[in-house]
Amino acid sequence: MFTRLLAGLLLAVTSFTLAASAETVTCSYYSAKFDGRRTASGQRFSSNALTAAHRTLPLGTRVKLTNPKNHHSVIVKVNDRGPYIKGRDISVTRRAAKQLGFLGKGVAQLDMETLK
Repeated sequence: MFTRLLAGLLLAVTSFTLAASAETVTCSYYSAKFDGRRTASGQRFSSNALTAAHRTLPLGTRVKLTNPKNHHSVIVKVNDRGPYIKGRDISVTRRAAKQLGFLGKGVAQLDMETLK
């Protein structure tokens, strides 16, 4: 009993410390025409990966995105810079957009948590 309680407490503390910050962002997704091109990190872009572009977050930062309309979440890794369209904060791959449920719309308001 004590072991379960301790394990639950450790999980709660770990989950709490992973989220460094949270905010609402406008998200779009990359076109497949970018497949194979180099990203700012030097990696090749793949619309099947779980990656993202952000103007200021350090490359390699992991971000949890949640769609408040359907509660779907995904964790992506920032490996590129952008988006450069006014009013958009982050851009994700087609795979991430599909998992988040906004593929048909193209743009969505999401909750973003930066993970440590």
